[in-house]
Amino acid sequence: MLPVPAIRPRTGLRRFVMKTDPLETEISRRVWQSRYRLLREGEPAETSITESWRRVASALAAGERQDSPAWEARFFGLLSDFRFLPGGRILAGAGADLDVTLFNCFVMGRIGDSLEEICDGLGEGALTMQQGGGVGYDFSTLRPAGTAARRVGSVASGPVSFMRVWDSMCATLVSSAQRRGAMMATLRCDHPDIENFVDAKRDARQLRNFNLSVLISDDFMRALDEDAPWPLVFPADSLGGVDANPGLEMVRRCWSGSREPVACLVLKTISARQLWERIMRAAYDAAEPGVLFIDRINRENNLAYRETISATNPCGEIPLPPYGACNLGSINLTRFVKQPFEAAASLDFEALEDAVRVALHLLNQVIDLSRFPLPAQAEQARGTRRVGLGITGLADTLIMLGLHYADDAARSLAAEAMRRIRDSAYLESVALAKTDGAFPFFDRDAYLGSPFALRLPEAIRRQIYDHGIRNSHLTAIAPAGTISLLANNISSGIEPVFDFQYRRRIRDDEGDFCELETDDYAWRLWRRLRPGEVLPRSFVTAHALPPQAHLEMQAALQPCVDSAVSKTINVPVDFEFSAFENLYHEAFRLGLKGCTTFRPNDITGTVLSGHDQRLPIEAETGCCNLERESG
Repeated sequence: MLPVPAIRPRTGLRRFVMKTDPLETEISRRVWQSRYRLLREGEPAETSITESWRRVASALAAGERQDSPAWEARFFGLLSDFRFLPGGRILAGAGADLDVTLFNCFVMGRIGDSLEEICDGLGEGALTMQQGGGVGYDFSTLRPAGTAARRVGSVASGPVSFMRVWDSMCATLVSSAQRRGAMMATLRCDHPDIENFVDAKRDARQLRNFNLSVLISDDFMRALDEDAPWPLVFPADSLGGVDANPGLEMVRRCWSGSREPVACLVLKTISARQLWERIMRAAYDAAEPGVLFIDRINRENNLAYRETISATNPCGEIPLPPYGACNLGSINLTRFVKQPFEAAASLDFEALEDAVRVALHLLNQVIDLSRFPLPAQAEQARGTRRVGLGITGLADTLIMLGLHYADDAARSLAAEAMRRIRDSAYLESVALAKTDGAFPFFDRDAYLGSPFALRLPEAIRRQIYDHGIRNSHLTAIAPAGTISLLANNISSGIEPVFDFQYRRRIRDDEGDFCELETDDYAWRLWRRLRPGEVLPRSFVTAHALPPQAHLEMQAALQPCVDSAVSKTINVPVDFEFSAFENLYHEAFRLGLKGCTTFRPNDITGTVLSGHDQRLPIEAETGCCNLERESG
């Protein structure tokens, strides 16, 4: 196994003494108290976040087969000072002896097209959210509204109607502490109910607990380019067969849940351009649906030889097969900046790579320690051993390095950091395979033949060829919204800073909403180190950046991410619709796996309100809001 040094400069638990409270802001303390502090019989069992870190480090190190005390020290050193931010379920649940999962996100099983199977799917989702997991569903398997349900002599009500049942279920659940369960719903772009799906969230009262994404195929993008007609279809067997539907055209499609093409009946034909504009108009007006370029997702999947993906976790950074799961964690890049705001400011890549290796061990232990709501989820998680290691604090890091978010130099620095994270994680996963074996679903030749694996450095490919690899997937960039708030309000994920001072509404430990003034980490650090000095150009906020800059940052990082990147492209209110639509074309051209935008509007509102850009605060926030976070 590769040598894993202790996290510098701390070498053990006994030598580490926290001289000051790591939680520098009121909002960070509130987040820890309401979401991550351990409770026993409803009473606080931890007096500081340091105790939370010790609990997590001890629980996860217990699974290390060699030198568990040393690994406990390494894990604690990594967690201390917010150098690594594990997914919220890990921080809240590891060592807590609660019946919860440590995995942030799941994609649920295929929904069968009968009432019994639909109810089974609903129940599985409820159990998963009750234990702390967000869920994703592909509703494409449900027959379209108005078609015959022959077995009971009735008419099908369609996917959107059943989504409302899921929405009501989610609204009644508090999955753990004050964190509500989050859900993703996807639908194929050739499903006959796609137009209803696209418009489903134009009504502010509908489906507030879902994020929606349309599964966009390569065929659709070609039809769009050619201004061609677009058939909406459904599997013939679910509609009584081809012979029972005379006069309907038949085509063959690889439908959701099938790896081979099946006979489908054409129920309606529309213009590809008409459907595209409807999707774009809904996103422009209501910030949803997002789009997922599903054929690219499946081509790029390291396990394409055994999986077909048609849904993601609620925030979109983890495309998963049925019953797939992933545990997440983010390296806090701000903690690796040397000499912030100085001419010689730099990112400590060596320390970053050290941290990645320890972080991978930590996430790898989560797989074995976690409970799972369903046996099928445990089988998938342990068969693939997926992890999602990413970054957060990128925008603040760039500011501390004197780099403007929209500049080429900023994208180059971010891409280099992500490349080093990828390579360190893959090499350490190989090292784990040497001692513990490759993940059970590993097929060497098929795995190394995947497009992502083909782009790995040859030295890493040779290591995988010789020794296998412990984890099928290693990198993902999550929104990391709440855990970034916990880490003294660093910028979240790869998003730009929203504003340097703003009001933020959160739930307190009683479950009620409170609104707090807060300020950005880099801005606060500048004021401490350079009091009274004018902010340099690198201090740029999200609403001051052109949308193209958001898109280009996402594109710069995707090549080093084997799962996906969660990124919301902020669009000003007065942004031209034609330019807005072009963002999605550009996302496809740049090789992204999906695209999500947010343009302020009356339907979504916001949970953030800046001093210079007063946006309405929602009267009631559902499970999924514009942050799209899974922390």
